Amino acid sequence: MSDLLKLNGIQPAPGATHAGKRVGRGIGSGLGKTGGRGHKGQKSRAGGFHKVGFEGGQMPMARRLPKRGFIPLDRDFKVEVRLSALAGLPVDNIDLTVLKQAGLVPQLTRSAKVILFGTIDKAIKLSGLRVTKGARAAIEAAGGSVGAEPSAA
Repeated sequence: MSDLLKLNGIQPAPGATHAGKRVGRGIGSGLGKTGGRGHKGQKSRAGGFHKVGFEGGQMPMARRLPKRGFIPLDRDFKVEVRLSALAGLPVDNIDLTVLKQAGLVPQLTRSAKVILFGTIDKAIKLSGLRVTKGARAAIEAAGGSVGAEPSAA
């Protein structure tokens, strides 16, 4: 069995690694004396560091500014569609792909919810869309139907 097939013989490919900087080894090396750390101060010392956002004891910006509200990460992928917008579609079977093709929702949309806004007078069949109670009642009153809603992800 060759050394390449043994775990203790594994090595990086030639040229894949570089020698580390040897700091503090004389003035001719370019990294002598202060070793690339500048002069004095907290960051020149061993163990000298402070947290991200530390402002020298001053109240940090993240704590000075007020926090307000909550912005869900998936807000760009959820869309509300008005009931009156569905009335203008040429097809009767409506799902998310039909809404995208009609330009009612952006292409990146993952889920849409039909809300009661306006009226509808033709029978449509919804599938794969979330529907409010009022919109469901209006659709069924017009002779349409609402299929199974997608599970909340």
